[in-house]
Amino acid sequence: MEINTLVFDLDGTLVRSHDTIYSATLRSLKELNINTEMPRERFMRMIGLHFEDIFAEFGFNVPDFEYFIGIYKRVYFDYINLSTLYDGVKELILELNEKKMKLGLLTTKGQDQAEVILKHFNIYDNFNGIMGRRPGIAHKPSPEPLIKLCSEINANVSETVIVGDTELDIECGKNAGAFTCAVTYGYRTKEELQKTSPNFLIDNIADIRYIVSNEK
Repeated sequence: MEINTLVFDLDGTLVRSHDTIYSATLRSLKELNINTEMPRERFMRMIGLHFEDIFAEFGFNVPDFEYFIGIYKRVYFDYINLSTLYDGVKELILELNEKKMKLGLLTTKGQDQAEVILKHFNIYDNFNGIMGRRPGIAHKPSPEPLIKLCSEINANVSETVIVGDTELDIECGKNAGAFTCAVTYGYRTKEELQKTSPNFLIDNIADIRYIVSNEK
């Protein structure tokens, strides 16, 4: 086994962002005059899914979804201080940079939004490539965004580990032919993640260093 590239999910993997996401979602819906019950804990368990799927689970839809996304992206940074990097993330990324590992970010957030978030946490320049939601490119669990990201940073998918906290990340990696690593501290339970049969299952982001050190 040879690993030279790590592709990280954003929310629930690098950034503890649930309070920001929840607050921005409620405000965006309020601006659209959509008043619906959306209990916090149930919402948290759905983070990682696409908004349209989350809303369907709650039994409603947003007529003009792109308008909702525009509002959401505008108000999101009013709540950015509710988000933090998980412990050990910055240190791990710097260590991986020193090891000359290629680093990518793959998220369902919009491309521009993902870039601003990484800049906010001063880790934007540590990544070789960023793949946010882009027009015409399928979302996770499709393999397309991972394959395209690897192509953009000149990485071999078969020598890549995708690291994430949901079934979408693991399915995306498997569909693309990459190694998969699930983190248990995000927005899914350990039991839910075990059902996806990732190559690696870790409780702390720092444990990535053991995967990288034993890749041979």
